[in-house]
Amino acid sequence: MSDQESTSERGTRPIRVANCSGFFGDRLAAAKEMVDGGPIDVLTGDWLAELTMLILARQRMKGGPGSGYASTFLKQMADVLGTCLERNIKVVSNAGGLDPEGCATALREKADELGLANLTIAYVTGDDLMPQLPDLQANGVQLTNLDTGEELADVGLAPLTANAYIGARCITEALERGADVVITGRVTDAALAIGPAAWWHGWSYDDALAGDRHSLDALAGALVAGHVIECGAQATGGNYSFFTEVEGLEHPGFPIAEVAEDGSSVITKHEDTGGEVSVGTVTSQLLYELGPPAYLNPDVTARFDSITVTEIAKDRVQIGRVHGELPPSTLKVAVNTVGGFRNTVSLVLTGLDVQAKADLALRTIAGVSLEQCEEYYHLPGDLAALSTLDVTELDVTLLHTGQRNPVNLAQAQSFLRITAKDSDPKKVGRPFTSVIVESALATYPGMFPTAPPAQGTPFGVYWPTTIDPSTVTIKVHVEGQEAFEVSPGGYDGPRPQWHAIDPPHLPVYQTQRTTTAGLVQFGLLVGARSGDKGGAANVGFWVPEMTDGQSDLRYAWLEGWLTADRIRDLLPEADPLGVDVYRLPNLRAINVVIHGLLDRGVAETNRLDPQAKGLGEQFRARLIRLPSDLIPENALPLTEGVL
Repeated sequence: MSDQESTSERGTRPIRVANCSGFFGDRLAAAKEMVDGGPIDVLTGDWLAELTMLILARQRMKGGPGSGYASTFLKQMADVLGTCLERNIKVVSNAGGLDPEGCATALREKADELGLANLTIAYVTGDDLMPQLPDLQANGVQLTNLDTGEELADVGLAPLTANAYIGARCITEALERGADVVITGRVTDAALAIGPAAWWHGWSYDDALAGDRHSLDALAGALVAGHVIECGAQATGGNYSFFTEVEGLEHPGFPIAEVAEDGSSVITKHEDTGGEVSVGTVTSQLLYELGPPAYLNPDVTARFDSITVTEIAKDRVQIGRVHGELPPSTLKVAVNTVGGFRNTVSLVLTGLDVQAKADLALRTIAGVSLEQCEEYYHLPGDLAALSTLDVTELDVTLLHTGQRNPVNLAQAQSFLRITAKDSDPKKVGRPFTSVIVESALATYPGMFPTAPPAQGTPFGVYWPTTIDPSTVTIKVHVEGQEAFEVSPGGYDGPRPQWHAIDPPHLPVYQTQRTTTAGLVQFGLLVGARSGDKGGAANVGFWVPEMTDGQSDLRYAWLEGWLTADRIRDLLPEADPLGVDVYRLPNLRAINVVIHGLLDRGVAETNRLDPQAKGLGEQFRARLIRLPSDLIPENALPLTEGVL
């Protein structure tokens, strides 16, 4: 069956929604691979991570064409636009970033160059709140930080961007009015799948807001499918804990969601492509950047504690019908601000006496001891107040990577990382670096930095907040038609009380069944997927299916063992922070959110892992004491470092 015939099939079969980008910078060849690799109905791509909006803002400040949108989108479209038009494949992308109109104009020029004058392009505006931000604040809109509770007006930060996360109705309406390509700004990631699925199956957003069960569940199912495929190859084996079991990861295929009329879906990929689609890879991605089980979206709230995941064939995983609830009454807003200036110097510590060398360097450079730095780890402002450096924030990290009996230089080296921040770029420039340079011949033996001294660089602060949907005006612009308004999403009417989701029947682990316990690495019991949620980090742990049939029993034990306090034991730096633990027995999973671990987000944090990408693997490397009857057969006997 040709793709040319696919439009007449609307509503008679699942819609095939393919992803070709998980971030600004993803594989350029992916669009062509997805279009040429097999039948699809819609090609989508997600370019807008939270950090991307700040990157685009900086590009826009420099000026020039294409500075406000993802220019790589145009390169991909040059490879596939003609084929998409010929085969009636719709394209839906948020690559418009801060300038959807500019992106649409550039694509129109590209299409004309390719002789595709009959291509219809639509773009969506209104998510950008910067033009009205002063009026909103003057009218009492507080823009309270969801992570910290601070008010934007009280902290003296100047916004660079302010974009509302809008729903999928704009995409659905653009497709309904004949658009071949829909370019948006800051829609939610999952909207890229919800919008086409609603168009294809004729779902009603208004019926969902009226409480219609079918409509709510259908939209919720599309949201879940969109969440799985939005990050590209992360659903097909990328960033997967058990990656050694996956073939072809040198070049994994990108995912496809086949979304049925009731919102259930099958996650798959094109045949003969690398990677895999399995219960494990899909579960891992379901847990990515997740908070509570009630996953909020402007169009619907999806209950992740209702999801069932089943492998029905090789590289085909079915997600059952998802329970949907009404969307929240507010829209999330991503504000990016100018935070100040930062400078980081890394000093090499070679061989013996690493602690003493670091202590001498710190007392010389900043007038503080290593012990004080460790004490004020989460209080960089307080540490700066103790130091002799005239900066507002000082952060110190000692990377004790050297080995006891090094046989080469790499094994002998540790590193002292010192970061200074201030609103004045001069203070983090020469006054900061000169004291380091001047101590080069008068401090610990073997002192040298990893790079020459440099000036400070600007950093941004991510500011998550919410706004009333009534203040957001969304317009859809379809070529050859008059622009029209659509709802941005959200709901502020009466809400019925939904019943709690009944958990699946799982065995209860009886602790008295065993009298001994052994040490294993946590990662032999669980997989993990971690990421950033503004200033918070999330880690989703799940117990994979194992050949010994003990998976349900291991999860039953894990539910009682993995508490907020246990998380703090496993990750001592989380000790002063808020920790939320959410249990998802339907997925044999537990999701953990650690508040404030990333300070005020990826652009501002001083952490070596600013997006918490490796946090899950950090947890999996810890040794735990597991009851002997639950120790996997592949576990090696260990004797130290237990929790």
